[in-house]
Amino acid sequence: MKYIETLREGEHTSDIYLCKSKQAAKTKAGKSYYSLILQDRTGVIDGKVWDLSSGIDHFEALDYIRVEADVTSFQGSLQMNIKRIRVAREGEYEPKDFLPVSAYPIEEMYRELLGYVEGISNEYLKTLARSFFVEDPIFAREFKSHSAAKSVHHGFVGGLLEHTLSVTKLCEFYTVRYPILNKDLLIAAALFHDIGKVRELSAFPANDYTDDGQLLGHIVIGVEMLGEKIRNIPGFPEMLALELKHCILAHHGEYEYGSPKLPALIEAMALNFADNTDAKLETMKEYLQGARAEGDWLGYNRLFETNVKRTSR
Repeated sequence: MKYIETLREGEHTSDIYLCKSKQAAKTKAGKSYYSLILQDRTGVIDGKVWDLSSGIDHFEALDYIRVEADVTSFQGSLQMNIKRIRVAREGEYEPKDFLPVSAYPIEEMYRELLGYVEGISNEYLKTLARSFFVEDPIFAREFKSHSAAKSVHHGFVGGLLEHTLSVTKLCEFYTVRYPILNKDLLIAAALFHDIGKVRELSAFPANDYTDDGQLLGHIVIGVEMLGEKIRNIPGFPEMLALELKHCILAHHGEYEYGSPKLPALIEAMALNFADNTDAKLETMKEYLQGARAEGDWLGYNRLFETNVKRTSR
């Protein structure tokens, strides 16, 4: 198959893609058309079906569809002008070709994460971490397969695991450089900081916000999940539970970024820095890798609020 990342303006493509979303709309002249987002494991692309009169079989979002289309450019981004569509038949495609996956082996990352779980010295925090990552196979399976976001950064299978492991490694470095940090508390907070995303986002291929995600968000969900497990651990210190929950509640750092609380503990501040570092650098990496612009200057990026340039080599 011809992957989305290899498409170029002016090409004609006839291949199968996952229809990530489908929206019926009307032009200013009142003519009906479809606006689609198509996906494979290398990325997504907008698609437009301007003529619905012929060659467009019935299909729905999350169907695998074979399209015939011309690749065009609109406002600096590639787009498919789709002429024909039919639902792909069983055996014509492999689902793994249409889901973006971490570049790192998932099971190896999880084993490394478990090393941090077993390295926690505090018996209560270690018991809590094991209750999620070791003793709850349903949670472990969801955690390994989930993304860390619908879009922006780590929006792929294994993304939540990859992001959590990176944040944990950064926090481990902070504890070496700044011994004032409570290592067990910070490492546990890093492991738990985004666990709510297994309920905030649905599984692939949808990878969309659930009702819980829309109404509560992963920060509140994560604190609720911790509370459920903590209540089953006899003698769990009340202050330790409060400090751990605070780190989760404050890990976005600012109210405008969705934090219910601002960091009041040095460990919460360190967690916020680690989370922000990994999210921002991964976002920039994904943007640079996906940029199709010629030359070094890639144009204005609204997420970073700056004109981005490739580093000279």
